[in-house]
Amino acid sequence: MKCLFLAAGYATRLYPLTENFPKPLLPIGDKPILDWLLDDLETTGMIDRYITVTNHKFANHFFTWAKSHRLPITVLDDGSTENENRLGAVKDILFAMEHVPMNDDVFILAGDNILDFSLGNFLRYYQHKQTSCVMRYYENSEAKLHKTGVAVVDDNDRIVEMEEKPKEPKSHWCIPPFYICKANDINLIKTAIANGCGTDAPGSFIAWLSSQTPVHAFEMPGKRYDIGDLASYNEIQKSAKSFLHF
Repeated sequence: MKCLFLAAGYATRLYPLTENFPKPLLPIGDKPILDWLLDDLETTGMIDRYITVTNHKFANHFFTWAKSHRLPITVLDDGSTENENRLGAVKDILFAMEHVPMNDDVFILAGDNILDFSLGNFLRYYQHKQTSCVMRYYENSEAKLHKTGVAVVDDNDRIVEMEEKPKEPKSHWCIPPFYICKANDINLIKTAIANGCGTDAPGSFIAWLSSQTPVHAFEMPGKRYDIGDLASYNEIQKSAKSFLHF
């Protein structure tokens, strides 16, 4: 299985920290955010290659980061230079697929999240289901439901319907950017874009895909910490000490 880290955002809400430095490489404790995900995935023994797609502004930071690891990590520069000309997450996935051979299942995830649980259970869930799979969590806040992907899920965890940033959410199940796509499914991404799939949020592709083929949603066994601004970054620096080892 290949792992694709999405790391081409500009994180303008985290300025000045991210004005000239990428959010996924900001330190949490004794190592970058991205390394917490990378190290956890390595313990599963299921990933044989890592691909990180970033933008031109931050590419050199990621090239330096990749060289510091003894792992098969490929860094791709998508050519964008600022928030206004970014490709969008779905086109970044396509960009990666066009530049790196990925004739395999792909674990796609945002490179700027901290988890208080291991991704190993999610990978084992995917092995059991044998379909493309996503993670889900229950969200009470109506305001937050408007800002993310929201899915309706049946009794067997299959996504019945999904919408990215819905005006009228049909459930409380949020779908964060952690997806395992079967090889045949990820190869549909160009078709999805041609058929009008949104290209900014990665969940737009999953919403389209779940209308074409079975996609199952694994309920997260813990919490995901989305670092969106300076306050949330400072808070995770404090709270992460209780579940991360630093």
